[in-house]
Amino acid sequence: MVRALSTFGILSCAFLLCFAGKDERPNILFIFTDDHATQAISAYGGMLADIAPTPNLDRLAGEGILFRKCYVTNSICGPARAVIQTGKYSHLNGFRQNGDQFDGTQPTAPKYLQKSGYQTAVIGKWHLASTPTGYDHFEVLKGQGSYYNPMLITNGVNVDYVGYTTDIITERSLDWLQEERDPDKPFLLMVQQKAPHGRWEPAIRHLELFDDMEMPEPSTLFDDYSGRARPISQNRARMLEEMNDHRLMIKYSSKHTPEQFKPFDDYFRPRNEAMLAANLNDVERTKWNYQRYIKNYLRCVKAVDESIGQLLEYLDESGLADNTIVIYSSDQGFYLGEHGLFDKRWMYEESLRSPLLVRWPGVAKAGTINDTDIVSNLDFAQTFLDLAGAEIPGDMQGRSLVPIFKNETPQDWREYHYYHYYEHGGHGVPLHFGVTNGRFKLIRYPVDENNTWELFDLKNDPMEMENIYGQANPEIQQNLLAQLNRLRTAYDLPKDELEGMKQSGQR
Repeated sequence: MVRALSTFGILSCAFLLCFAGKDERPNILFIFTDDHATQAISAYGGMLADIAPTPNLDRLAGEGILFRKCYVTNSICGPARAVIQTGKYSHLNGFRQNGDQFDGTQPTAPKYLQKSGYQTAVIGKWHLASTPTGYDHFEVLKGQGSYYNPMLITNGVNVDYVGYTTDIITERSLDWLQEERDPDKPFLLMVQQKAPHGRWEPAIRHLELFDDMEMPEPSTLFDDYSGRARPISQNRARMLEEMNDHRLMIKYSSKHTPEQFKPFDDYFRPRNEAMLAANLNDVERTKWNYQRYIKNYLRCVKAVDESIGQLLEYLDESGLADNTIVIYSSDQGFYLGEHGLFDKRWMYEESLRSPLLVRWPGVAKAGTINDTDIVSNLDFAQTFLDLAGAEIPGDMQGRSLVPIFKNETPQDWREYHYYHYYEHGGHGVPLHFGVTNGRFKLIRYPVDENNTWELFDLKNDPMEMENIYGQANPEIQQNLLAQLNRLRTAYDLPKDELEGMKQSGQR
């Protein structure tokens, strides 16, 4: 592991570097997307891998490490971002759900990096309802932003652009790298795309992509939710009922220029009219909705993959590649029709798992697939600081991933991951929390009228179709309950919540 420096050591290092020339600590390029499912990255395999390849993401995996057990702490956009800024769970960083406002006065990883001599920048989606702090440069979308013709709040000034947002975020990132950064300082650049967040509006160049094929359907597209606890049957993100006109591009969300609108409308309008004229039944309409959704989603991913190719090409051409660690992730996973759903939030595997690809030339072994270690977005802040040789504050709750990048997993690495979702009612998803070790998963819905629990055996039931709570081996169930209590205490969950668990009858 890179040794943490004391505050005196950091200042001494910075002083010496002023006289020694360029700082040779690694640059950090953190590429972050919104709602990108591992199922939509061909390096992860799956039924879409050959149909919708992602060659540039696959290049990152091939030249670095692919993690299969990267779990998020809270599967929703804003809270996931706040965790990455702070290295703390939602209840401590204060951003529990979308609609909260991030407290930018609190310590964050970018602020610590600034103090240790790094230049910091964030370009793209911010979604924390606050002005970024800890960054020497920021260009961020207002709220969710739009897929076309975005406005970027640039160091406090609103700047309007014409074009496709994924492309513009990439271009602005390249401009910062080429023209605006200090070449004598190491940098942290966060390139944060809106895509592939809904509503899924592809770039004009990708409108006809996948037109000549029928996408395979997930086996659980028509899940009736039997065999699970009651909450999942109350969800409101279903492929038929909640996949509305805006999500399906029957109506368009972005304000296109006339030059953009014509090819966009020329593509979608006749196809929409044909569907409406067909008077489809519920099964047929579910299938049609899925095909429209998955193709538009993957078209948005295509632009993301092209963006990554441009960034990697620049690193190669500029000579930065050898001393730049590239980290790719997303704020959570996503449902691509599994269980008949789109969206995220639930602690089920598709939304709990986030992609994580890491390339560190000369350090991380190329082509590594890590399917053993449980890592988390909770670890990213500490990892950034460790890469910089900066001191890691004791109140951060994750752990640096640097040893794992070096294939030196500590013997005391975590065996269980704690999850907590707060946004009660959004898309019909209640507040819930739980624990998993990658083989078994325990979930509690404390506000359900039956104080509901779910337990899944992920080896024998990878699609999580059968709740075995109360039927599982008693030792397994009791161990998971004990681990849940242990982690809630370790992560400093509010005492009244701990007492509420005891009062509910849990032991």
